[in-house]
Formats: sequence, C-alpha cells, structure tokens
Amino acid sequence: MSTFAVRSPVSGDVLSEHPVHGPEEVRDTVVRGRGAAAVWAGLGWAGRRDRLLAWKRALARRMDELAALVARETGKPEHDARAEVLLALVHLDWAARHARRVLRMRQVSSGLLSVHQRALLGYRPLGVIGVIGPWNYPVYTPMGSIGYALAAGNAVVFKPSELTPGVGEFLASSFGEAVPDCADLLQCVTGPGSTGQALALSGVDKVAFTGSPGTARKVAAACAGTLTPLLAECGGKDAVIVGADADLDAVAEAVVWGAMSNAGQTCAGVERVYAVASVHEELCGRVVRAARALSPGTPDGEYGPMTLPGQLGVVERHMKEALAGGARAPLGGPESVRGPYVHPVVLVDVPEDSPAMTEETFGPVVAVNRVADLDEAVARANASAYGLGAAVFTGSRAAGLRVARRLDSGAVSVNSVLGFAGVPSLPFGGTGESGFGRIHGAEGLRAFAAARSVTVRRFAPAVDLTSFATPREKAAKAVELGRRLHARF
Repeated sequence: MSTFAVRSPVSGDVLSEHPVHGPEEVRDTVVRGRGAAAVWAGLGWAGRRDRLLAWKRALARRMDELAALVARETGKPEHDARAEVLLALVHLDWAARHARRVLRMRQVSSGLLSVHQRALLGYRPLGVIGVIGPWNYPVYTPMGSIGYALAAGNAVVFKPSELTPGVGEFLASSFGEAVPDCADLLQCVTGPGSTGQALALSGVDKVAFTGSPGTARKVAAACAGTLTPLLAECGGKDAVIVGADADLDAVAEAVVWGAMSNAGQTCAGVERVYAVASVHEELCGRVVRAARALSPGTPDGEYGPMTLPGQLGVVERHMKEALAGGARAPLGGPESVRGPYVHPVVLVDVPEDSPAMTEETFGPVVAVNRVADLDEAVARANASAYGLGAAVFTGSRAAGLRVARRLDSGAVSVNSVLGFAGVPSLPFGGTGESGFGRIHGAEGLRAFAAARSVTVRRFAPAVDLTSFATPREKAAKAVELGRRLHARF
C-alpha cells in the first residue's frame, strides 16, 4: 500500500506518513462497519449512551494530547485547538444524552379519518455513515457528524483531510480504546481525494461531507450513481449587519475575532460587514485598531498560518482585485501575505461584485462597507450565493431579532458572532453554495436516521374504506361526508 506525507504548515517538515487507502480497502472497512453496526444497535439507547459518554470522558482526559496533534497538523495555536476539542465534547455529550428523546418511537395524532388506528413515529439507524472531514477544524467539524451518527445508532467510516490524517486516526483509535466491545464501529481511512471518492462509492448508507462547493459537486456526482444520500456543508461568506445604535466597541471586538481567529479559516467566519453610514467611519477605525494589535505566529501568536498553502494565492488575489476596483485598505494589503502567514487586513468600500465580496476568501481579511440603512444591509447580505451564517448588532435585541428573521442564512447571532456554534441543541447548515442538510441538535440526529411510521389498528371503523367488503353506497356516503366537512372548515 502506498503512503503519503503530512508536512507542517509552519516549517514544511514532514510530520508523519500515512497509508493511501484505495477502493478495495475502503469497501472492506465498510463491510466491517456493517457488522459493528448490528452489535451497536443491539445495545439499545442506554448502552450506546453509556459508551459514547465513556468516549467523551476519555477524550476530555486526553485533551492536551489531541490539541497538540491538531496544532501540529494545522499550525493553529494550542489554545485554539483546546477550545475546538471542548466544543466537540459539548456536542458529543448532547448527542449521547438526547438521542433517545429525539429518535425513540412515540405516538402522534391519527386524525379523524383514521381514528381507529394508533399512529406511531420512530427512527431507525441508516447503517454505515461515511464522513469526509475538513482540515480547518479537524475535530469539531467532523464530530458534528460522527458523534450524532453514532448516537443515532450507526457505524462510521471517517476519511479526514489529507492535511490532518493523524487527528482522524486519533479519534478512531481513542474510540476503540474507550469502547473495546464495539470494535470497528468508528474506523478511519486516509488518503487524498480519491479515497473520499472511494468512500462515496463504497455502498455506505449516507455521506456527510465538509469542504468546498466544487468538491461537494464531485462527491454528489459519485453518490448519485447509487442514490446515496449526501449531507454537504460547503463554507460561507458570512455577513455582519451593524445598526446605528450598536455598541461599536463590542462590534469591533466581535468582527475582528470572527474574521481573524483561526487565520480566517472558518466556514462561518466573518468576511463581510455592512454598517449604516452614520457609524461606518467610526466602526472602521475601531476595527483597524483591534486588528492591528494581532500578530500571527506559532506558538505564541493570536492565530496561525494558512494551513493550505494554496490559499495564500486566493487571499492575495481577492485583495488585489478589490483594491484595483476602488476599495481602500486602512490596514494591510497584498504585502500582508508573508507565507505561511497572512497578517490582518481590513478593506473598506469594496465593490459588491469583487471576488472579495462574492467568493469565500478564507483568510484573515474583512471588508467593511457602508449602507444607507438596515434594509440595504439585509439586501446586500442576502445577495450572496452562500447562506451559512450571519450576525446582527443593534442596540435593541428585539430590533436585532427582526433583522435576523429577514436573513437568508442557516444561523444568525444577535449581538455576537458564531454564538450558535457552541449551542448543541441548534442545527447547523446552510443553503445555496453553503450546501444542504443539517448537523447538530435534533435535526442533526434525524439526519442520520430514517423515519419509520407504524399504525396499530385499535378497533373496526364504522365504515372501512380499505375493504372490498364495505358496500359501495356506504363508502360513498362516508367520503361525501368527509368532503363536506373539509369544504366547510
């Protein structure tokens, strides 16, 4: 079996070697997962809950070890990696504790026509879930699928990014050590995009993918041949709307953190800001002052390098095209790209058709544009092809909620950024170029289960419309009575 090398995004040194799993190895992994899924299903809600919580506790005890591995493979500071692991633990805990409540069989209304039937709704596991994870948050993001899929009763085959395979192997091995009676329930396969394609074609019962829209289309095409369902989270171009009565100090702090943390490599990070004209200039000054205080670096910087070397060129191109189109850069510019780092950049008055406003930059760059009012801000925020997250800052929480309801995004934070990421009961996902489907929360559990409808006949109905023994005239009268009721009410 061939191997590939993982290099430090900071130094370029080889960190480790990992196998390239091909189609045959991936299929064998899925077969083993099916056997494990049968054992897992037999444990029941309580058995699965206890084992998932045991894994959670093991990960919590090994947080430093896992965070150090994340930091080595991504380049991010260890304090950021520890926070990422904590978020994953919060979601794993919620999924384990709430799976039974969300997915257990329960009685629902039968309706007048079927009053003689007892109606039950429950959910069954899909079987084996293929998870294709990203490199920017190699624990938190894929665990939004892995943890919820396991809690729903499935086995998982995880293909991490080829930039962070060690993290994927750690998650799988740590599960096996914490839950030794469920071997092969969580397995890891490693390799480049071809390994992800092999996973999509392997006969898994659903694929959960996180990555670029372009790669999502390739995965979708692979899944289409076998009608394998796909959940896709494909990034964003998130906007922040700032009203005239907003607390500008709080806005500046939130915008800079949302745009610059993790070197801007956050799918729901802040990339666009629309501030009403009366506060635009003052806000720009505060954002520039806050961003200027940041220094990238490893291990002591506020954020790390560009994990994907090719992203440096994207960031530089976006800045150059914005400036050529008439934008200004009160902080930074193309000279801020000093590989492997990008120093903070603030752009102002960026043309709305510039790539810096329409494409995902995925770097520590934020554009702050002025708008006449909140209506214009909403229109510009919604004009994006992406629809993942957004934020609204106003002096009145009620006003912020009114604006939030008008935004075409999967999640909105009022008077904070990314507030929804740490709330495990809230679903996460977007529309358009941001993908489709949801992870996290009850919707995230149901995303990895199939609804099962059951009826139990309680007594014989007065008029049985599902029997040839019912006289036609009697059945016709019953149907006519039903028609009249629905025509009237």
